[in-house]
Order: sequence, then C-alpha cells, then structure tokens
Amino acid sequence: MRIPERPRVILRHCDAYEPERIRSLVREGLDTLGLKPRGRTLVKPNLVAAGKLFPHAHTRPEFEEGVLLAMQDRGTEISELAVGERCGITLPTRHAYSESGFDRMLARFPGVKRYCFEEAPQVEVRLTHPGRLRDAIFVPEPVARADFFVNTPKFKAHPWTTVTFSLKAYIGLQDDRHRLIDHDHRLGEKIVDLHHVLQAQFIAIDAIIAGQGRMLTPKPFPLNLVILGDAQVAFDAVCCAILGLEPRSVEHIRLAEDAGLGTTDLGRIQISGDVTLEEARARARGFEVGLVRVEKYFEGTKISAYAGPPPEPERTDYCWGGCPGAIEEAIEILRLFDEETDVKMPRLHIVFGAYEGPIDAGPGEKVVFIGDCSRWKGTLHGQDVELPSIYLERNLKDPHHARAEDIYRKMLHVHRQMYAARNAPFVRLEGCPVSVAEQVLALVSLGGLRNPYFDPREVVAFNKAWLSWRARVAWQRTTGTRYQIAGPAQRGGAIPEQGPISA
Repeated sequence: MRIPERPRVILRHCDAYEPERIRSLVREGLDTLGLKPRGRTLVKPNLVAAGKLFPHAHTRPEFEEGVLLAMQDRGTEISELAVGERCGITLPTRHAYSESGFDRMLARFPGVKRYCFEEAPQVEVRLTHPGRLRDAIFVPEPVARADFFVNTPKFKAHPWTTVTFSLKAYIGLQDDRHRLIDHDHRLGEKIVDLHHVLQAQFIAIDAIIAGQGRMLTPKPFPLNLVILGDAQVAFDAVCCAILGLEPRSVEHIRLAEDAGLGTTDLGRIQISGDVTLEEARARARGFEVGLVRVEKYFEGTKISAYAGPPPEPERTDYCWGGCPGAIEEAIEILRLFDEETDVKMPRLHIVFGAYEGPIDAGPGEKVVFIGDCSRWKGTLHGQDVELPSIYLERNLKDPHHARAEDIYRKMLHVHRQMYAARNAPFVRLEGCPVSVAEQVLALVSLGGLRNPYFDPREVVAFNKAWLSWRARVAWQRTTGTRYQIAGPAQRGGAIPEQGPISA
C-alpha cells in the first residue's frame, strides 16, 4: 500500500460506548476516506491488560463491535475478517480476550476469526530500509499476510513513550520472545522497524474515555471522541496536537516521519469532522501524559531510585524504553491489587544503568540493581562493591534463536534470584529489559505483597487461560506445526510503500 500524500484525520463526537453509533461513525469514515476492506482483513485492538482492575487500559469491546460491523458493511471483498492481538505482562492473550469482554462480543460474530498472536506461527520478515535495527524480525503469520490492516488502539499516556496512539500500538504485533528484543533505549527505532512490516490502511482510536498518566493502569479521562484516519504518522500528530504536544518531541513519531512513513505537518493534513481541533484541545485540557524519570516518580515513597545512562550513552542518558518505565507500571499494578503496598514496602534502593553516584542505603535496606546494563562501584553497608555490566551487545541478540519464559517460569526465575541474595546487601535482576512481570514479582518478594497472579479475583480465569494456551501449544507441537519459521514469508497487500511525503 502507498502512504497517502494528503493524509486525512476525522474527529467525531461520541459520548457513549454504543456499538451502533460507533458503527455509523466508522462506516461514514470509511466512505469519506474512500476505503473498502478487502482480502485478509485484520483488526488489531489494544488489549495490553484487561479485567475489572484495568477498565481503561484497553480498547473497549463495544468500540470494536462497532468497527467490525462497519467492516462487514463496507467489506464486500473480504476473504477473512479477523481480530488479533498479543497482550502484555506475560499473560496469555486468551485471558485478555476473556476479561475484556471481547470473547462475549466476538461470539456475536461467528464468521470473525480470533487470533492470539503468541499462538500463531511466527514468520520472518526481511527489512531493507535505512537506519533499521535489524535485517529481519519475526511477526505472527496473520500479520505478515494481512491485505487490509485496521488499527483500533486506545488513546492513552505511556511511561516509556509519552503517549501511545496508533504507531506505538504495533508493539502488540509481536510475541514475548520477540517483543522484548530491542525494547530498550532504542525502542523508537524498533517501533519504526515494525512499521516497515505493514501499514494500517485505516485507524479508529477509542478516545471516548481516554487513559491518562499511565499505560497499564491509566486514570479515566472523558474525551468523547472517535478519531479516524488513513495514515498513522499524521494520525498520531493530530492526537498529539489535541494534547498540546509537539509531535516531533515524541521520539517514535519523529523517527517514523524521518523514515518516510508520513508527515507531522498539520498544514499538510486534512482535518475534518463534527469536532474542530480547537474544540478537541479544549476537551483534553489537563490530560496527564507519561515520560517521568524514575527518580522523580518515586519521590516521597519508600523507594529511592537512581538512574545512570544505558549502553550507547552518546545516544541518550536515560533508557526510556526499558527497565525504569517497567518499574513504574509494576508498582501501580501492585497498588491496584494490594492497597497497603506503600505501607508494607520496606525502604528500597533501585538502580538502573551505569550509575556513578552514591547510594544512601541504611542498615538492612536492600539495593536492587535492575537490568544487565546496571553497573556500580562503591560501598554498601561497609562493604566494597563492584558490580560489572553483563549487557550483551545488540548484534549478539539473534531473533532466530530467541526464547521466552511464561509467567510460571518467570516466577521461578525471580524467586531463585531473590532467594540467592536473601542475605546479601544487594541483588541484581538480570535481563534486557527486565519485564514488568518480573519487576512485579521482585517487589512482591521484597515487600511481602500480594501476588497479583494469585489474586482470588483473577486466579481462576488466569489459570484457565494459561492451561488453554499451553494445551494449544502442545497440540501444535504434536501435529508438527512449527512455531518459528525462518526464511522469506508470504506477504499480503498491507506491505508499506513509502511515498514522497517526507521527500
């Protein structure tokens, strides 16, 4: 597909999650943009986390229902209509589909296929664009073969990237083993790499109730908007403008524009609809974005954070895409499940990157070094400590040989690390990055907190989804279905073809 030279973004008022109203708005948007779904049509929501405690983290099922109805209305040449996603924090995507209400909604669409991306074969896509991080990455087969790709993200803030609209949502295209590769201080470049796999021909963002402040545990912010578009960089630029953000201040948006994937110039974007940009800005006044350094985030708590630069300090002095942002999400998850988290938590000192300053740890106060790149030299509790970096250079991390651990293996891995260091003044959590799930588990161990994965409100549904997922994987192995398939993959019509937008 060719990225439009004159992209269009449509702002529509919608103050309720009414599928028929959303269907009408999306159908009108498709007509205005001259778009008709065709072939293998893949719709991707944002289901990063779902359930009673995460009501504003995901695309609502009523919103997706309206989108699917509109796709059926306008897609007379659709050969397969499917919904696909990979949720976050090492949960089975089956759990997110169930707890979000998507399964109940999809039951009303017997002809719509549901993909859990970590259960689909992962195929290799070769990359050739300048500035790429990788020559090849792996994505689920339904992604590689999509002819018409529809992105239906949630309008949210994000601790790693300031905001998450259409571009950032592509992280949900990869399974755990591939998602965490390059999910570090070069996350923006990873996002751009994914956008060279396929482009969304149509975007519809759930901004009826947006999520502010955070990504997994956002606070609700009524915007009463459905925003539609046909080009992702332009789309995200308009969403930034609604919040009063300079689009190019958001790294992945700037990098995507520089790579020729679209424009952020509002003068070159056709903005229409029954809500003006000025009216949308007025609605968004006071919206809290993300991107808070970890030292600032934990001010006034029992946790003191210290952050040095990641590898390649000439690029940045802070790892916005990796471990520091993960711990911010981890502590907020724990606060949801255990209201006494801040009371129970002992004094802790958390260290990231190549930190060179003092660590003011008192007697009995644990120091936690997070990530392979953490390193420090100094004195703790009267002992000389020299902790070297164990960071593995990027060119040594081969996606062809990537491995991942499910949540129970992560539990065992974190438990072993914490137990081995139980009498030591410090502990290192290994990984690049150390995932949100692992940091949740480490804080549970250190603070004697409730383990969210064993919470009575979640444990039955979670384990049902986990067992179903493991059974599915076992069946595929038994029948000889390969999970990861190297070599050039069969592609669909959503392959991007850059136009002269940024020439």
